Amino acid sequence: MSSKVTAPAAVTDQFIADLSDRAADAERLRRLPAETLADASASGLFDLLVPSRYGGQEAPFPAILEPVRRMARGCASSAWTLGFYTLHNWMLALFSEEAQQEGFAARPFLAPAPLAPTGHGVACEGGIRVTGRWSWATGVMDGNWIMVGALCERTAGDPSSLYPVLALLPIGDARIDDVWHTDGMRATGSNDVVIDGAFVPAHRIVKVTDIYTGAAPGAALHDADTYRWPMVPALALLAAMPALGSAERAVEIYTERLSQRFLAYEGVMQKDKPVASIHLGSASVRLRALDALLADTVGEIEDIIAAGDPVERPVRAHARLAAAHIVHESRAVIAELLGASGASAHFLGNPLQRVKRDVDVIAGHVVFDYDTSRELAGAVTMGAPIPRTAMV
Repeated sequence: MSSKVTAPAAVTDQFIADLSDRAADAERLRRLPAETLADASASGLFDLLVPSRYGGQEAPFPAILEPVRRMARGCASSAWTLGFYTLHNWMLALFSEEAQQEGFAARPFLAPAPLAPTGHGVACEGGIRVTGRWSWATGVMDGNWIMVGALCERTAGDPSSLYPVLALLPIGDARIDDVWHTDGMRATGSNDVVIDGAFVPAHRIVKVTDIYTGAAPGAALHDADTYRWPMVPALALLAAMPALGSAERAVEIYTERLSQRFLAYEGVMQKDKPVASIHLGSASVRLRALDALLADTVGEIEDIIAAGDPVERPVRAHARLAAAHIVHESRAVIAELLGASGASAHFLGNPLQRVKRDVDVIAGHVVFDYDTSRELAGAVTMGAPIPRTAMV
């Protein structure tokens, strides 16, 4: 099965060129430029994974991967943010029917989703009260809802009854703390958020165990395999696409640069040095291997879901590992090509240096921790116990 699903009309060559033209402004603003958000909203990109009953396209889940991969050729930060906005529309479709009606009532539904369970839910009549602080809230500067991870009490006052949940709240219940001063992925605006005792009704809470396995209650409302994908493979593969697209763009930049760069101390054009071809050939074959890994991983999950079977933990763990490997290798390809491009590639006007900075930050995402991803995949394969909070 090919990993390349036809991109929606939203992600045209002009759309990508506009992302590239705005990349410097996006870095300076530390959030998406208003024009980018308006263009994406008008294009229908955010509707790609919205259920048809709410006016969305209800596309197969893999349909989001190629658009995000292509957008990264213009700006990885923008691709990441727009991709996660789209993914979080898919996540809303996993909540209860009442929650979906609320969230999809006025689109676009734009929701950051810091998922680490750094909040605490106290049981109360009709739901929970959530308190906590969350980092990495991508897109929060333009959000209108927010999803957060929390450890929730089954029984009020009983800490032994804690279980992980995702809670959906209006953005007005959260306070933004502007901490996003980074060397890469600056346009994602991934600031911290703080919530102090906000009430969350029971219908806007979903158990992490259900959403991780693809058995969340909202999925039953929609007659589409799209909503039976387990969350961690969905999140990890989507999040890997900006890195893979960036590596593909790095190959294009390097190739263009070869025919323009004169090596003054050697008296030759770089394209005439055999080692330049070696770097290019190495990058090309590594990216082809990643494309095959992506296709194999997506195809396996799609086949399981189409058969009506659950996506078991070993498959989910190896999908997370595949995503981590895609990011690991993409980062290595970019580093090799930047290293072969000379000192002038580090001028801020050269997109290759921004590509590297962005992917270095992407690689720091918890789901791409290469050691942990390999450890979890190996442990699950052997049947060894793993932490209940492990992202699998």
